[in-house]
Amino acid sequence: MNVNIRLATINDIPALQALIRDSVSSLGAEYYSPRQIASSLSHIFGVDTQLILDGTYFVAEVEGQVAGSGGWSKRNTLFGGDQAKAVRGEPILNSSDNPAVDAVLDPAKDAARIRAFYVHPMWSRKGIASLILESCEEAARNEGFRNIELAATLPGVPFYLARGYTKAEEILIKMEDGESLSTFRITRPL
Repeated sequence: MNVNIRLATINDIPALQALIRDSVSSLGAEYYSPRQIASSLSHIFGVDTQLILDGTYFVAEVEGQVAGSGGWSKRNTLFGGDQAKAVRGEPILNSSDNPAVDAVLDPAKDAARIRAFYVHPMWSRKGIASLILESCEEAARNEGFRNIELAATLPGVPFYLARGYTKAEEILIKMEDGESLSTFRITRPL
């Protein structure tokens, strides 16, 4: 299997939206209820355009199709796509109106963020996410970060633990329709 890892572009957004829907709906079904999945797709999970603009979001292609995606961030946001930022009152793109909202992190004292990992169910457990994670860790390390963290969904926790990450506290994400989603803060030194 030949996997091509490349930086995502704005032109990838339609394919990424489909990937996110398919990944969350299928791979999350064992861990979350249908209502939680529908709510999270509406309120949390989606494309974070800022990651693409920052050049920190990767796409994995197999046989010309998007098989997975994921990124890292040098910004304060821990999770959520553009729609989650809008709900929280954050700018969808980095804004000079309120630069602290999605502020750039200091590599000397802050942890880089692993963000928005999705694998198409057809390609799950075939090493796609590992290849993307390696690209993210290397890029964050090259930017001077010494630590990394993320909010992992329940399906992702075993993946990160198997790669040397440590599970910290639970983060319960409450959505505006009353549903909530259990995630965990996961950390690792680079």
